[in-house]
Amino acid sequence: MKKFKYSLLTLACLNGQAALATTTAEQDIEHISVYQKQNQVVMSSGLATKSDMSLMETPAPVVIIDRELMESQGVDSLQDLVRNVSGLTQAGNNYGIGDNLVIRGLDANYTYDGMYGGAGLGNTFNPTRSLTNVESVEVLKGPATGLYGIGSAGGVINLIEKKPEFEEKHKVALELSQWDSYSLAFDSTNALSENLAYRVMAKTASSDGFRDLKEERDEIYTSLKYVLNDKQDVMLSAAYIKDSIAVDSIGHPIRIYNAETANGLTAGEVTAADLVNDPTGNGLQLTSEQQLQLANSLSATDGLTPYDFGTNGIISPMADDNEGEELRFKLTHNYFITDDLFLNQQLQYRNYTSSFARQTGAFNYVYSTRSGVINQDPRAPLVENDVLYPFAARRQEYRQVEADEKSWQYFLDLRYDFEIGDIDNELLVNANYEDRDIGFKQYSIYDSDKVIYDTDGNVLYQGALPYIYDMRQPNWPIGGFDDYDPLKTSDYNKKVQAWGMGLQHVGYINDSLTTRIGVAYNRIKQSYEHNGVDERYSSSRAEPTPEANTSDSGLTYNLGATYQPTEDFSVFVNHSKGRTAYSVLGSVAGNEADREDSESISNDLGFRYKAFDDQLLATLVVFESARTNLEYSNPLYEAGVSGPDIVESYFDGEEQTKGVELDLNAYLNEQWKINVNGVYQDARDKSNPNSSAYDTRQKGVPYVTASTWVTYYANIFNLPESVNISGGITFVDNRSTNSSSFSIPDGYVPGYTVYDAAISYTTKQWNMQLNLNNLFNKQYYSKAMFLGGMPGEERNAKLSFSYTL
Repeated sequence: MKKFKYSLLTLACLNGQAALATTTAEQDIEHISVYQKQNQVVMSSGLATKSDMSLMETPAPVVIIDRELMESQGVDSLQDLVRNVSGLTQAGNNYGIGDNLVIRGLDANYTYDGMYGGAGLGNTFNPTRSLTNVESVEVLKGPATGLYGIGSAGGVINLIEKKPEFEEKHKVALELSQWDSYSLAFDSTNALSENLAYRVMAKTASSDGFRDLKEERDEIYTSLKYVLNDKQDVMLSAAYIKDSIAVDSIGHPIRIYNAETANGLTAGEVTAADLVNDPTGNGLQLTSEQQLQLANSLSATDGLTPYDFGTNGIISPMADDNEGEELRFKLTHNYFITDDLFLNQQLQYRNYTSSFARQTGAFNYVYSTRSGVINQDPRAPLVENDVLYPFAARRQEYRQVEADEKSWQYFLDLRYDFEIGDIDNELLVNANYEDRDIGFKQYSIYDSDKVIYDTDGNVLYQGALPYIYDMRQPNWPIGGFDDYDPLKTSDYNKKVQAWGMGLQHVGYINDSLTTRIGVAYNRIKQSYEHNGVDERYSSSRAEPTPEANTSDSGLTYNLGATYQPTEDFSVFVNHSKGRTAYSVLGSVAGNEADREDSESISNDLGFRYKAFDDQLLATLVVFESARTNLEYSNPLYEAGVSGPDIVESYFDGEEQTKGVELDLNAYLNEQWKINVNGVYQDARDKSNPNSSAYDTRQKGVPYVTASTWVTYYANIFNLPESVNISGGITFVDNRSTNSSSFSIPDGYVPGYTVYDAAISYTTKQWNMQLNLNNLFNKQYYSKAMFLGGMPGEERNAKLSFSYTL
């Protein structure tokens, strides 16, 4: 154990650069840099324990992506960083709104220096996070409620932001790339006085985007750090981000063809004679000519994989860009009370607003069964005036969303380092409070398949959007959203307040054994105020209702130990439990109908190995993670009939993932650097044993992902500096889009392998880099959508230039 191992998150706020040590003559405490590396591979992190702990001793799965790797790959957003972390993947049921990432198939929590960064708890108006002001990214797998407050079951994605430095540095950067894309950034930091330093980071970016998915973004980050004396400093930081990002919520859809309805024949095997009509006459009755036309429209992969539109898609001009605006203020206070006692406090205000209009439904029904009826209208092929449209998109819905989230968060961490006999100890006492206030409003428009009746059977509402008669060449509606009689379908205010207190002990028993025991109490209060919806949409919910409240509380814990039999090899075990609100956006009734808070469990057995004088670090983890105590209805319960011994609901449903993951970083020598990661995981939906979806694969989560990035520092052409040549391979396995309710139980998005490359040259003052992505122009799907796949970018190039003043 090294004495004075201050929290990594704390040190991220401290930014204890070497230059800082010279600003005050009497300063004699060693301030360890957050990114001080033992040589070049990062060998320590405080994400799992809030102390700057050697990864060889850390009893938890942690992955770190440093700035050098991000710059080498030319990544600009969190979405692009997924390839570098085992078990970090795109979520299924994706609607293309912001960051929808999962860790081990479970929701992820996003933080900036440990403080709430939006989404991760069921929000449908997620921001798309850039890496403009990010120095490095750390991922902690598994729940960590005791350290970071209410969060998601999968773990924490922590973005460590750039901080003021007392050494003068100014940098301007320019990027040019495909699709008329450009960005211009400026980064400036310096001392304003002996004790005061600033940092300003600004960037503007624009792109017409692949498949015309345009993006505009303006960002500015400012921070001031004041060193009061050799024991205290404070930092005030602010961030403002405004962006406009085109939304594709459908991608390439899977045509709805169900082989079981056709006696097990696939779309490539079926003939017109096999596409029989429903024998009861209840479903759509096709003529023999229409059956032949429908059969001829099928390809072998229909009902299984997305229909290939090439670079096109069903991206309606009626959809509006996701326009987001984020404002963050944060105050950080660090106080070295004594050499052994340290206090860190953080207070943050965050406001995020979002507005967009997106398609959420456009389904091409070919041949399927619903409620025992073949081609039950409107879940059937479209026929108008005796004309069959085999590629028609039906049951369209557009949703217009306006959302506003305001949050306050306060964290206090008090660390005490002490010795008992020969045992070094770290005791952490922490407290946290957060208050989120969310306003959400949604309007919807539909095509004529949407019909709402009153109790007497009279039509109250019928959608006015025209059908899409051929999704390959869509006939889009004209006019605007308001021209199609929108219904207000949701309008509410939701408040979530949570507070918790925790106690954690880390014991360095001897040179080989380290233990961690953490326990926390957490209480969550939820308030929900319904503001009314369109009476035609729901007469029972038309009027506003008074605010309803519910609360729940419980204990969480983190238990772990690391055994290090040799200097270069260690084994760790970890068992952790977390808690969070069942749904941040969900309604509450204020009575026994309200669900208990969601819980999560993670078990890990890990092995770490280092070599080459700490130039290589490899981690192998066998894990089982789950979101637990999920509610499902008791099929034997009848309201007003069942006795007290028949419960209405059970609470033992789970979303469970088991697997094994590998992460390796190495500087093999002065010329070779390598990053390798991979995972095998089996993510299962076990939330309801009475559902046909029980024990099916979680949507969008592949069994296997693997990636590598290799850099060679070439000394060529007698140049004073090396030319850096990099290459990478990313493999993502098939991703399930199964949906029994939509008659595609075997749907999936095919796997892919993509190759990338980069070349750069860096001097003391300037850097030039060329990135070539998707070298062989592979056609693939980057993520699984609700019932389809999102096309990945075709081959593209990006040229970057930066100059340090």
